[in-house]
Amino acid sequence: MAEVAMTPRPDPRILLRLVGLLRPYRLRLVLAGTALLVASGSVLLMGQGLRLVIDQGFMAENAARLNQALVGMLVVVAVLALASALRHYLVTWIGERLAGDLRRQVFDHLLTLEPGYFESDDEAKGGAGEIQSRLTADTSVLQTLFGSSLSVALRNLLMLIGAVVLMVVTQPWLSAMVLLGIPATVLPILWYGRRVRRLSRHSQDRVAELGRYAGEALSGIRTLQAFGHEDVDRHDYGQRVEEAFEAAIQRTRQRAWLTGIAMLVVFAAVGLMLWQGGHAVLAGHMSAGELSAFVFYAVLAAGAVASLAEVAGDVQRAAGATERLLELLDARPRIRAPAMPHDLPAFVRGAIAFEDVRFAYPSRPQTPALQALNLKIEPGERVALVGPSGAGKSTLLQLLLRFHDPDAGRVTLDGIDLREFDPRALRRVMGMVAQEPVLFTGSAADNIRYGCSSASDEEVRAAAQDANALDFIEALPRGFDTPLGPGGVQLSGGQRQRLAIARALLRDPRVLLLDEATSALDAESERIVQEALDRLMHGRTSLVIAHRLATVVAADRLLVLDRGFLVASGTHTELLESNALYRQLANLQFAPADAGL
Repeated sequence: MAEVAMTPRPDPRILLRLVGLLRPYRLRLVLAGTALLVASGSVLLMGQGLRLVIDQGFMAENAARLNQALVGMLVVVAVLALASALRHYLVTWIGERLAGDLRRQVFDHLLTLEPGYFESDDEAKGGAGEIQSRLTADTSVLQTLFGSSLSVALRNLLMLIGAVVLMVVTQPWLSAMVLLGIPATVLPILWYGRRVRRLSRHSQDRVAELGRYAGEALSGIRTLQAFGHEDVDRHDYGQRVEEAFEAAIQRTRQRAWLTGIAMLVVFAAVGLMLWQGGHAVLAGHMSAGELSAFVFYAVLAAGAVASLAEVAGDVQRAAGATERLLELLDARPRIRAPAMPHDLPAFVRGAIAFEDVRFAYPSRPQTPALQALNLKIEPGERVALVGPSGAGKSTLLQLLLRFHDPDAGRVTLDGIDLREFDPRALRRVMGMVAQEPVLFTGSAADNIRYGCSSASDEEVRAAAQDANALDFIEALPRGFDTPLGPGGVQLSGGQRQRLAIARALLRDPRVLLLDEATSALDAESERIVQEALDRLMHGRTSLVIAHRLATVVAADRLLVLDRGFLVASGTHTELLESNALYRQLANLQFAPADAGL
């Protein structure tokens, strides 16, 4: 496979941005550091114990001194075991806590971003599946780093420093042979480490693409199978699996070289030291215990360097994961509250105005979705939006919800520009019922209460009754407490729609937005849902998008949009006489069924 294109080298201080998340856990960090020092010191003491056992026990043939040395080593081992267990628990706890805090912080920030961020075709942003992968897989990488790898790195760093000091104290001239191997190891670590980090980022991107593709295919499994698309999706997913595999293998190959070279260089130095030390013992220049202790420290130093080389790969991989997470944290919402937001009045009348509004989606800047739109809607007025697909009807509702801001002009509520409100406060006075309502995993009551989390059971029941949903909810196995499954898959389209209406009723909005709320229903379901919608729209400013004109002919006013322009406004009868586009739409829908026979 061709060499992957490398991303720009990350800021080497990138992991330091995570240190702030550890501040609340300073006490645990101190305890973990203390346990780490005790455990490392215990291991280093074992080298001196080994020297005493050999020189004053075996070589001196002194049983009493041998017993004392062995008991002392047993005490050191016990301290080592306790300190290691405490260190493992504390650093694992810190790693899990950091991952949890980071997931929560990223998720909380994501909820401040406008919907367009998650729908972008920009590969750097990715879709919801890509972001989900970052929240799970990338935070797990960081949990491993802070909950294990960094602790191992610190322990081995202390071992390396301690072992080097004790080697120099024991035999300075032999130490030089081992220490020469350390610079020779650091150079490949630095060189390969940069490549590992870039390859790790690429590998994680490929894994995220796997998650995105699988999530999209499984969420649309009915469409996938209905069109017999299984073979194509198997092939495409297989290709992505291979791309992820190749990226992982490239990263692993670099890490393998990194570890292998480090171990080869260091242990070659240890072997040379053993050869020289053995001859020194034979010549009587050093004792067997001193050589044994020196070998013990040399092996510790070599093992520490090899472990550090291995951990360096984990650090580089975590740096790549951190980059991806920080990209999300650094994303700034385009829609935000002003510094001094305007308070909504205690009673919102629901008067809406569009004044010279122009808007184009960022992905299609040359094709405005709305142009020169001037429109006033009176409080409590029921307005229907009609026109061909792509006319700008749904865009108009998205501007009202402040999912986007107009490029020119302004949208007002009760005479105040929407940009002067906090978006969350603005949306509290609006209710939305979409063509394909989104239901969440949970019970029927949970989904209705989504409109007002503090609503009582009686209020939830009343909303369900007004939405013509009470009968079918009570017929469920556990009534309002019946789990509906992901997306409410156990319900029919009409039932899901009535739950969405109950949710909007519970919110008690002053402005109601209906986007094709009955277009996907059969005749009986449409009749039931329309009754609920009529009840919902009573006394509220309502904007209704409908392709089926029969559902909106009774509206106070119909607005005809075409290619982003408002081309006509009036009642059904007036528009039949005055507007050719509306007359064409009406003739297509109200023509006799046998007109073409």
